[in-house]
Amino acid sequence: MNNNKSTSLFLCIIMDVIGYATYSIPVIGELGDLVWAPISALIFFKMFGSWKGAFGAVFNFVEELMPGLDFIPSFSLMWFLQNFRRGSSQENLQLRQRIN
Repeated sequence: MNNNKSTSLFLCIIMDVIGYATYSIPVIGELGDLVWAPISALIFFKMFGSWKGAFGAVFNFVEELMPGLDFIPSFSLMWFLQNFRRGSSQENLQLRQRIN
């Protein structure tokens, strides 16, 4: 695995853990989400960029604000979607080139 991919996965896991940590403190955690949601959405957009990052940032913002949804690992899910789609399409392209 590429070191850059490993680093970004590690950062995504950290961001998901921070988002989940606010859920672990009853009542106060939900108030912490009011602060964390916009910060998390901004970081999400900066990490993933383009329309995927914008859509994900909105989803992440809503997910952090809604009570009981902090368990969704939105950063890690986007990392997997972004990396496995790219890898599989690149592998398919290389395979097609070898066949032709």
